[in-house]
Amino acid sequence: MTAEIIKIQPQTILISCPNWVGDVVMATPTFECIRQNFPEARLIGLIRRYARGVVEDSPWFDDLIEINDKTIGGLFKLAAHLRRLKPDLALILPNSFRSALIARLGGVRRIYGYRRNGRTALLTGGPAPRRNSKRITPRPMVEYYMEICRWLKMDTPAQLKPRLYCSDATLAKGDRLIESYGITPDDMVIGMNPGARFGSSKCRPPEYFAELAEKIAAKWDCKIMLFMGPGEQDLGRQIVNNSRTKIIDTGPDNVDLELLKPLIKRCQLLITNDTGPRHYAVSFDIPVVVIMGPTDPRYTNANLDKTIVLRRDIECAPCHHKKCALNHSCMAEISPQEAMQAAEKLMAD
Repeated sequence: MTAEIIKIQPQTILISCPNWVGDVVMATPTFECIRQNFPEARLIGLIRRYARGVVEDSPWFDDLIEINDKTIGGLFKLAAHLRRLKPDLALILPNSFRSALIARLGGVRRIYGYRRNGRTALLTGGPAPRRNSKRITPRPMVEYYMEICRWLKMDTPAQLKPRLYCSDATLAKGDRLIESYGITPDDMVIGMNPGARFGSSKCRPPEYFAELAEKIAAKWDCKIMLFMGPGEQDLGRQIVNNSRTKIIDTGPDNVDLELLKPLIKRCQLLITNDTGPRHYAVSFDIPVVVIMGPTDPRYTNANLDKTIVLRRDIECAPCHHKKCALNHSCMAEISPQEAMQAAEKLMAD
């Protein structure tokens, strides 16, 4: 199937956004590319409710629709909503069969996305993923998503750098919360993100981050902010209770993904598992230490100029399992001291 040029300017474009928070951030160059190629079109983002805050306040979308497709009723209700909007064109970033089916049931005539997972018949066209023999070759997701735009012969940017936006209201709300923590404009702030929505295989024990906080406090006169996602409040309490240094636990404030943006933007450094906030830091040019275990680094191997990735190249990794069935050695072998040395290197650069 050859590449295609969109000859008729679409009036309404539906963009099906990725599901994972980090992937949404890595898709932002693609969102921006579509907006720049179709400045007069109405862009509608189809996005998971929990990820809406990631793209909130951005200039890319005119409307956002939250996906509710976990039931047959929800799927058909969503499709009926799309039919009323009458999109001329749909760009499907997720790889799932369902994401293409929703666009087709929604009455979209021209649907483009990757031809994989048995959904080619639902698509008007799109690139085929790169393969090594029969296996799909992992590549940075910023490149992977942009390939759909290239296939459609859009003008694409030379540099694929993620970007996030904060409204004045969100910045002000973030400033008030930061001030309530006793953080002044002159304070050095280091963030720690010990959780992961993906699953426990991406996480280190709370004692790891508790010890790391002590090393940070011994090295720098700074404030340490602990970022906790939904359902991770107990993990945050364990870290605070196990550490002999003061840690600001943001967990009780239920910081959502929109408010998290100004908080991470305020940091001079972030230390995190391989999860969504990592990509927040990249988008705001914040140095970041990434502790990576079960995931393949080739999916995120881009925009690493202010990033140090700590990982072990062991036989069972990357496995992409949500829970480790063995001894979690891919992460257990990465010590707080190693993370601290990486932090010192980034702060010295």
